[in-house]
Amino acid sequence: MNDNPNITERKQIKYKETDMRSAVYFKRYLKWCFALAWIMQIYAGLQYLQGNGLSYTFMLAISMFAPMVAVGAAGGRLRGMGWKLHVERYFLSFLQAWFLPAILGVIGAALYFLIFPDRLDLSCGYIAAALGDEMVAEFASMGISQQEYALMSLMEALTLAPFINMLFAVGEEAGWRGVMYPVLKDRFGVMKGRIIGGTIWGIWHWPIMILAGYEYGSTYFGAPVLGPLLFCLICIALGTFADELYERTDCIWIPALFHGAVNAFAGVPILYLNTAYADQLILGPLMIGLIAGLPLLIGAGLILYRSRNTALMLYRENEN
Repeated sequence: MNDNPNITERKQIKYKETDMRSAVYFKRYLKWCFALAWIMQIYAGLQYLQGNGLSYTFMLAISMFAPMVAVGAAGGRLRGMGWKLHVERYFLSFLQAWFLPAILGVIGAALYFLIFPDRLDLSCGYIAAALGDEMVAEFASMGISQQEYALMSLMEALTLAPFINMLFAVGEEAGWRGVMYPVLKDRFGVMKGRIIGGTIWGIWHWPIMILAGYEYGSTYFGAPVLGPLLFCLICIALGTFADELYERTDCIWIPALFHGAVNAFAGVPILYLNTAYADQLILGPLMIGLIAGLPLLIGAGLILYRSRNTALMLYRENEN
């Protein structure tokens, strides 16, 4: 599956020559990672509750760099994660990172609206509910309908937005895929390492999910417990795809692009949701929903199944 079959071996040897995999370092890294992020998430959540949307958004964006900062704070190094982007070497993986989230998201949303056709609103009335009548009227004065606004959002999510989001997502990817996943895969094997890593990644989001209803809102069935638990499952799937891309390319920007593309497309399907069901995002139509997320979960499950007997044996062999 690798674009370069020697990447995995080089990466294992490279990490083995550092102390990045030591238990002491890893525990210190996780403490810094969670402490920094949770402080910012709690502050962001309080800002949200006070109606300070700009401060809320800013703090969430800054918190994405907590895993990267934690690497240095714990005494690790960012060097060697593949900071030089050579698209010509892994062009297929580059395209997959760019467009696969949208493909999975479209299939998931189509499945959701096929099961619940009454929840599909092609007039995009959700936009008026989200932006307000004044903003919709302003767009209308410029000749932009709600449907055209939705189409513009889709085009942005497929073109520029993934690359802008990538600049923030790399703050997480440097910590997750660059440090945490290699440690966990070495200790537990690829499949279990990715499952544990995705669970940790999901738990990392819990304060902002509970305080501000991040991702699913706060009035869905099973709130506030079901959302954080489901999001851990979603993070296992997303982390599996991101780590697979990193293993193929040995370039941290590729999983960062995948992460950025996920964030770019994430909000598009909701523009077509009947507002009467806006409090039931736990099912869909976003790809983090239980039903709309099925293509993502199935795809990640196939990758995990294929790696079930992979324990990074090259690493073990190098020790003998």
